Amino acid sequence: MDNHSKQQIYTKLHKHLKDLPWYVEEYINYKKRKLSAASLLNYVHDYKIFFNWLVTGNYYSGELKNLPLELLESLTVQETEQFLTFLQYELHNKEVTMNRKLSGLKSLFNYLQNIAETRDLQPYLKRNVMAKLEFNDIKESMETTANKMEGKILLGDEYEQFRQFIAYDYGKLYKDNKKLVNFHLRNRERDTALISLILGSGLRLSEVVNLNVDDIDHSKFTARVIRKGNKEQYVYFSKQAMDDLTEYLQIRSKRYDIEKTNKALFVAAAMGPKGTPRRLTARAIEKLVEKYANAFGKPSVSVHKLRHSFATRYHNEINDVPKLRRQLGHSSIQTTMIYTHINNEDLKNAVDKMDMPRFDE
Repeated sequence: MDNHSKQQIYTKLHKHLKDLPWYVEEYINYKKRKLSAASLLNYVHDYKIFFNWLVTGNYYSGELKNLPLELLESLTVQETEQFLTFLQYELHNKEVTMNRKLSGLKSLFNYLQNIAETRDLQPYLKRNVMAKLEFNDIKESMETTANKMEGKILLGDEYEQFRQFIAYDYGKLYKDNKKLVNFHLRNRERDTALISLILGSGLRLSEVVNLNVDDIDHSKFTARVIRKGNKEQYVYFSKQAMDDLTEYLQIRSKRYDIEKTNKALFVAAAMGPKGTPRRLTARAIEKLVEKYANAFGKPSVSVHKLRHSFATRYHNEINDVPKLRRQLGHSSIQTTMIYTHINNEDLKNAVDKMDMPRFDE
């Protein structure tokens, strides 16, 4: 989405927020770093429906923007269930739409109860009725799940563009911020290798975290991992990932001042004068990916979505579900079958095939 389109959405967003209570605007501002402008606008639309319902249902008689927190705290489960009934029978919302609106309300109420706090360090809400409501039980088809996934993964040219962005363009984007540029220059080989490995193998987050230097076979392009069920497996990865890993390993010891006894493949710099380099944690890797995804303009991309991106590209270019199942470490082939339902013309028409070696049975 270009900047002009984003600005138009934000303009609409702020217009709607003027009609809503102050704590809704505070929550939306809190979420701005984590959600797209379009998602925030959808949240606000759904909140207006809920607050208007409170007015028309005689739970509140004033202006929407003055609706007090105390009212939200006093709502009973039975009363809020009536709102869901209103969505279903008055607005004719489908179950999936009802779930979306309930999810937005749950997120708002969770913020008011567990995150926001007053000057005297008290939560805005001491009681959260939305936490007691359950979502509709919906069994999605593989096609539905695949369609949802398709908009949240890297497709076509984005695959290599994201890698290039981490290796080079992130620093250019923030060239006026010396602190960010220096941090990127210090870690770009590590970050590129890490992302490239996931994109070139489909490894899980926990598997990447636990990798040691000795787990990498430079001649066979494999990584030794412990999969679910404590099963050892050698997982193939792409030549590009090997190239990026090699570049990182050339600077790893000196750049991060690592002792020979530290075997962790991906490490973080020492913290403080007496600190020592340590293995990158799962949360650190999640934040790393989140940082680059937001700057890249695709905030939906996460570590797990990188795994999905690999699986989607592998299936489209190699089309062998049993081998993909083994590569991903799925216990059931039904889990792997979802990637057969993601249809993307950019991938089908890609000129350059993946450089990953085909697997032998």
